Amino acid sequence: MSPGILHFGVGNFHRAHQALYLDRLFNTGVGHDWAIIGASVMSSDERLRQSLKEQDFLSTVVEQSATESNARVTGAMVDFLMPGNSADIIRSLADPAIRIVSLTITEGGYFINPGSGVFDPRHPVLISDSADPENPKTVFGLMIAGLKERRSAGIPPFSILSCDNIPHNGRVTRDAVVGLARLSDPGLADWIQDKVAFPNSMVDRISPATSTRERELLARDFGIEDAAPVFCEHYSQWVLEDRFTSGRPALETVGVQFVPDVTPYETMKIRMLNGGHATIAYAAGLLGIQYAHEAMEHALLRPFLAKVEHDEIIPIVPPLPTTDLNAYFTLIEERFSNPKIADTVRRLCYDGSNRQSKFITPSINDRLKVGADIQGLALVSALWSRYCFGTLENGQEIEPNDPEWSRLNAVAHLARQDPLAWLAMDDIYGEVGRVPLFQERFSAALLALYAEGVESVLAGYLEGAS
Repeated sequence: MSPGILHFGVGNFHRAHQALYLDRLFNTGVGHDWAIIGASVMSSDERLRQSLKEQDFLSTVVEQSATESNARVTGAMVDFLMPGNSADIIRSLADPAIRIVSLTITEGGYFINPGSGVFDPRHPVLISDSADPENPKTVFGLMIAGLKERRSAGIPPFSILSCDNIPHNGRVTRDAVVGLARLSDPGLADWIQDKVAFPNSMVDRISPATSTRERELLARDFGIEDAAPVFCEHYSQWVLEDRFTSGRPALETVGVQFVPDVTPYETMKIRMLNGGHATIAYAAGLLGIQYAHEAMEHALLRPFLAKVEHDEIIPIVPPLPTTDLNAYFTLIEERFSNPKIADTVRRLCYDGSNRQSKFITPSINDRLKVGADIQGLALVSALWSRYCFGTLENGQEIEPNDPEWSRLNAVAHLARQDPLAWLAMDDIYGEVGRVPLFQERFSAALLALYAEGVESVLAGYLEGAS
């Protein structure tokens, strides 16, 4: 096999999703010139690189339904560059063999202003990259440097494919790459905007973090020793816009759906699945529940999820001709309830400062625009604020669980007495935080959470109390 894709962010999701689809393609006997080279700007990824290198970049993926588990050793990756070695990464990006650069760098890695939803070039690391574009420190700066070398050498550009859970992730990535390039080289920025394809994609597979538990299960149940296995659910979906600059692998033969416009699919998934995770996460976290499937077994949390979805989220999700949204939600309930996944509530609670503005606030905004109530979604947001206060219902301290934890914790303490202090975080709520109905519903919910407790407030909501 030979490389055709360079991928930033070789975490569990990538290896359980994109890399697995490619492995399936290679096992049909075709596409062997589309193997993956891994890359990272995070020095903390060196441990993972060493682990994968010691096992020839092979990775075991264990797919789990509620009733069975299947292990597959995958070999789509052929190299993993040393994290932070900019020269080697740029050299690979300039290689004509690399025709796609893909990335899973989490929702917070795109330098988006959550309030406006657009690229924000004021971050210090971006200012550094724009001042010294020959020695970039960001994924986007590295891609720009690679594209600059390709343009100078007359080599066609690669396509850039985001596989992160962000609405319009292709457009967002284009804005980041073009926006950063424009700070130092407007001509190159114009060339990138004109020549480089940024297809939007919708990706879906629950892939929790790996711990000693998963490594021991793999050895016990399958007799495989793997320092970095991936355990994931059986369900997987990948919807892609068919817009690529220099070709693509024939992924449609292994289950990838190519469509002219991915927007309806990503809206459905982000609002219903990711928004659903956010709906149960903070209530479960405050109640000291450890796993998502345990949250779904709670007498109040599963009905709470169903009511918020059916009353407030599903009605503002654009319909898809071949998809029954109620059936899709039933599938979500089944996936969340899968005990084999052991998806931690703490993982679902992580990084609300980035996720709330993408998974919850847009639904609130759409309902407010049509004059619809947002009592359930306001309660979801209030639960997040209560979680960021930093103590469980039983008084136990919550360990920091957000890149912005210090700020969120401080504002949450103010919001206990003045709920509107929370909604004043413009970078998260923007104009939505100033809408009187949302302010009223949020304030009532947050004050009730402190006065009555999580279970009482959930029970009141489910009984229809206002």
